Amino acid sequence: MILFLACRPVVPRPSRPGAAARRRRRSPLTPYRRLFAAPGALAFTLAAFVGRLPGSMLGVSTVLMIATVRDSYALAGAVSATGVAATAIAGPLLGRLVDRYGQAGVAVPAVLVFVAGAIAMVLCVRLGAPAWALFCCAVGSSGVPSLGSMTRARWAALHREDPAARHTAASFEQVVDEVCFMAGPALAMVLCTAVRPEAGLVTAAALLLVGTLLFAAQRRTEPPPDPRPARGRVLLTPGLRVVLMTFLATGAVFGSMEVATVAAVGSYGGSTASSAVLALQAAGSCAAGLAFGALPPRGTAGGRLVAGVAAMAVAVLPLLTARGLATLAPLLFLAGMATAPTMITGMTLVHRLIPAARLNEGMTTVYTGLLIGISTGAATGGWTVDHLGATSAYLTPATAAALAFAIAWAGRDALRAPLPSCTPSPRTTQPGEPPRRSSWP
Repeated sequence: MILFLACRPVVPRPSRPGAAARRRRRSPLTPYRRLFAAPGALAFTLAAFVGRLPGSMLGVSTVLMIATVRDSYALAGAVSATGVAATAIAGPLLGRLVDRYGQAGVAVPAVLVFVAGAIAMVLCVRLGAPAWALFCCAVGSSGVPSLGSMTRARWAALHREDPAARHTAASFEQVVDEVCFMAGPALAMVLCTAVRPEAGLVTAAALLLVGTLLFAAQRRTEPPPDPRPARGRVLLTPGLRVVLMTFLATGAVFGSMEVATVAAVGSYGGSTASSAVLALQAAGSCAAGLAFGALPPRGTAGGRLVAGVAAMAVAVLPLLTARGLATLAPLLFLAGMATAPTMITGMTLVHRLIPAARLNEGMTTVYTGLLIGISTGAATGGWTVDHLGATSAYLTPATAAALAFAIAWAGRDALRAPLPSCTPSPRTTQPGEPPRRSSWP
């Protein structure tokens, strides 16, 4: 009997139909579930969202408040532009301080200064202070802590040894940015027009204060600072200069696209639908960002950045042929789908090109470039509409997208440059933690 059983062929137990396929099939949400399984991840993400939403409310709220109370869009635009310029200077400096002294130690004082400046702005507008006082308030309230950069730094610290998780985190953060830029301006518009002209700025300041304080309270996920003085400048990194210039041109695409869309929709006789049509572009970016984060990255980050800006340049061109809402709406959704992968890859390159001790400074520098590009693009797009007409409004974003591709293509070799040499820093290395890269050599 034993010999008989031993001689029988071993036949594997048949599995139920589709079982193997189900095992191979992975839910698109699996990478995101794994991302938030880290202790404290959900807490700092929710706190940061409360503080990041006001970022897209500030410009709209300031312009509407000043234009409504003072009856001058010229003054409103000039004060807003002054705030943007001051933020462009203060952002990288705050990022450097965060790297040196820690997120909570810099974000809390910065947000208190911002709130004081915002309150002063509201009082000056309401009490009829001279115009120069408004410009002073705009400068004083420009030190807004970059919670987006700080959340990305936390993800990088939590998943230092897991590139796939960092890729998913970068994708998720871009989706959060898109959601904020969809919801923030609409909320500001409702508050300023339906409640009071200053309601938008007051609400934004309150949300930013609460969100920053809640975020700073999440200390266990805060990356350790490097107390040594930073040497050199992140812009000495050739690869980062390429990313910065690419983001400048990409920001011009975003800023001019918004102006072009408002002008185009108005020429079709549907000016009230501008917000909804603009939201389609952000929705396309959100969808692409979620899908991009669920898939493993392929190729090099530099190659993906070049491909992303190339896709953006191609996707903008069909907008020149739109002649009505029925064609413009789906084309904007498709154009938006090239946004998230490009932005995600650009921030991934910042992580790879900048030492860990300079990460916040590097990210805020790049985001400052994006902000300047948006402002420049909006101004250029407005000039195009005034001089060439609404039918030619998309020439500006198309030109900016082509410029972004030219910059990325010309600098593709710098994007493959190796990380700067470094030595371990004993004062910032924690027990059981791999050595962090030192300050800029």
